Amino acid sequence: MERSRTTRRIAAIAAVSAAAVLLAAGCSSSSGGKKAEESADNAAAGKADTPRMKIAMVTHAAPGDTFWDLIRKGAQAAAAKDNVELVYSADPNAATQANLIQNAIDQKVDGIAVTLAKPDAMKSAVAKAEQAGIPVVGFNAGLDDWKDQGLLEFFGQDESVAGEALGNKLNVLGAKHNVCVIHEQGHVALEARCAGVKKTFKGTTENLYVNGTDMPSVKATITAKLKQGSDIDYVVALGAPFALTAVQSVADAGSKAKVATFDLNKDLVKAVQDGDVQFAVDQQPYLQGYLSVDSLWLYKTNGNFSGGGVSPVLTGPAFVDKDNVESVAKFAANGTR
Repeated sequence: MERSRTTRRIAAIAAVSAAAVLLAAGCSSSSGGKKAEESADNAAAGKADTPRMKIAMVTHAAPGDTFWDLIRKGAQAAAAKDNVELVYSADPNAATQANLIQNAIDQKVDGIAVTLAKPDAMKSAVAKAEQAGIPVVGFNAGLDDWKDQGLLEFFGQDESVAGEALGNKLNVLGAKHNVCVIHEQGHVALEARCAGVKKTFKGTTENLYVNGTDMPSVKATITAKLKQGSDIDYVVALGAPFALTAVQSVADAGSKAKVATFDLNKDLVKAVQDGDVQFAVDQQPYLQGYLSVDSLWLYKTNGNFSGGGVSPVLTGPAFVDKDNVESVAKFAANGTR
């Protein structure tokens, strides 16, 4: 089992390298300038002369979650380069998300990129797309399910591995008791993150479930937990907006706990710079969005698929902390990290 897992990771790393080569090749003819830097549509260089195609991207994004802005910008950049009409839709409700896939099928799109946060609810809709001859790739959520559902490729991070890496980092920092805040119950990727933390962390890990669609409630729940547990020394958030809210909760509770998180946005980068958040695990959402659209274009125009349909393309995890945050900040200011 362990040997198989290691082989899979090595293959995934090789797939990342291949994707990077493709990405670099696609960007070789870019022209510079501040305007191009600031526009997501211009972030990808060159322009394909292949026939116009339509690609649907369906995600489980909740309204107001800025993480998904980064994924969408990456997708838009690839679409602009590849002469693709991008049809983006999102809903945190799995049944509604499945209906959005059906809408894409009805539109006779040329490809679908989808997240599998709740894979069982998506299985039937994905199968209908494949039966209609529409290639489907997965990204962000669904690492353990994409192959079983017949998807061509997957772009994202191994959430269990990311969680284990965070747990190890907490050990190095001398933490003893953390609360892992899950903002959507039943979301397989979020559950895997906290499970990974618990697996490697030598102290105590408690899961705390909050309603991620109600930020005042999130703040109140974390505050109450910190008041009850004076020995909690770290709050682990699973998204940038929740980490920033946790910073407020720590202050309201009069707690000495520190905050760490998964995922970035511009405000979170500033919080790391200011020392309000100790570190973040970056899975590079812009890259996930870009590769998902670009991979479908490559498949349709040249029959390519990364990882050979066997291994995922891993986009993380990577830590962003006070030691390297400045190198990320300039890209975060452009809205692409």
